[in-house]
Amino acid sequence: MLWKIAFRNILRNTRRSVMTGSAIAVGALALLIFGGFISYIFTAFETGLVEHIGHLTVFRSGYFEFGAGNPAAYGIDNYQSVMKLIGDDPVLKPMIRVMTPTQSLVGIAGNYSGENDAAKTFLGVGLVPSDRQTMKQWNEYGVAQPFVPDDRMTDGAPQRGLIGEGMARILGLCAPLQIADCPSPKPTVTAASGPPLNSDIAALASADQPAEQTAKPELPRIDLLGATANGAPNVVSLEVAGVDRQGVKELDDNYVAMPLALSQQLVYGRGEHKITGIVLQLQRTQELPAARARLHTLIAQHHLDLETHDFAELNPFYVQVVRLFSTIFLFILIIMATIVLFAVVNTMTMNVVERTNEIGTIRAMGVRRNGIRAQFVLEGLLLGAIAATVGVIIACIVVPLINHGGIMWTPPGNSAPIPFRLLLPTAKPALLIGTWLGLVVVATIAALLPANRAARLPVVDALRHV
Repeated sequence: MLWKIAFRNILRNTRRSVMTGSAIAVGALALLIFGGFISYIFTAFETGLVEHIGHLTVFRSGYFEFGAGNPAAYGIDNYQSVMKLIGDDPVLKPMIRVMTPTQSLVGIAGNYSGENDAAKTFLGVGLVPSDRQTMKQWNEYGVAQPFVPDDRMTDGAPQRGLIGEGMARILGLCAPLQIADCPSPKPTVTAASGPPLNSDIAALASADQPAEQTAKPELPRIDLLGATANGAPNVVSLEVAGVDRQGVKELDDNYVAMPLALSQQLVYGRGEHKITGIVLQLQRTQELPAARARLHTLIAQHHLDLETHDFAELNPFYVQVVRLFSTIFLFILIIMATIVLFAVVNTMTMNVVERTNEIGTIRAMGVRRNGIRAQFVLEGLLLGAIAATVGVIIACIVVPLINHGGIMWTPPGNSAPIPFRLLLPTAKPALLIGTWLGLVVVATIAALLPANRAARLPVVDALRHV
């Protein structure tokens, strides 16, 4: 009976209840839409990182802090046995989707095949092309763009690689690679780019290649100059099959990707070939803590001089984005909760004033203060529950319309626009339930304040209220 009376009291002043309910419904709609937006950003960002660098990377101890300046000094010895140890472990094996070695390197990239010779320092990575193609198909959350096979780098082309668009622009490869909206550098003559140095490096690179490689290639070629692990200079030649846009200009201007064997040849020469990292891509992100704990156990048991880092540690920008949008969501949540709180307090206060005589009558009939208080609290609870439910339903209708609206945007870490997407409220049950429950609790607490005032009204004063 108390629930029935509370529901009928909501309908006594329909206009006021609709206005208050609208504020609650709009709050639920706003929170679910923005929550779906940041949830999509988080999952899409995570998906992009996992596609490129996996969930976990095993390094030699000290590489994370000091290896960027000299990757060759932190190579993993006998890495094949380490990969076999990890891959054959009965705990890790079902978790691992892809395990692949990588080699980081630094040096100077030069294009000395045209009229405008140019050179640029580069940050390179050696990888296994087939493994990288498999990694790009990871899509646990269903938010990745459709996978398009990329045959520009293959295991059968050991001299072929990719560079950043900025690197291509600096080296004057825009025209050979047919890159749109990419200007070519103006001819310059400086002491640092004179013929002696250029010809020496080009000749050294040509002398180190087989006879068939010295013939004029179909693809543009650059020469990569670096230092081996023992400090001796070394040069290799790389056929540039295209560009791989990095999204960040500083990285795009320095990025070079090449097959693992070629990078090892540049860094280690005729010495023992090592790697700087073993990348692990797991089946699911939820398995990351367990996989990392097991890796630490294996490293300790076999006394290996190794350490592990996950994708968040390797990309501080990801952590910064998560914290930023989480703070913004919390700020919006506080604003919406405040609006709902004042709207419900105002409505319930008006109800108490209008029903003062009624409160005195039922108190005179024997209803206790707790009964009066419970009646008004239930009205606030029902009003919040009904309005929040309406907001959730509207959000489930609006979100698909936004997703199919053809809106384009460029998120952090992307170099090209992509379709604007929101996660459906049903895809994030915690967000949906938390939003609904939070607004209902706020509405209930807001109703408690006027309810206490109504319960404390003296019976005589309430009966003679005009």
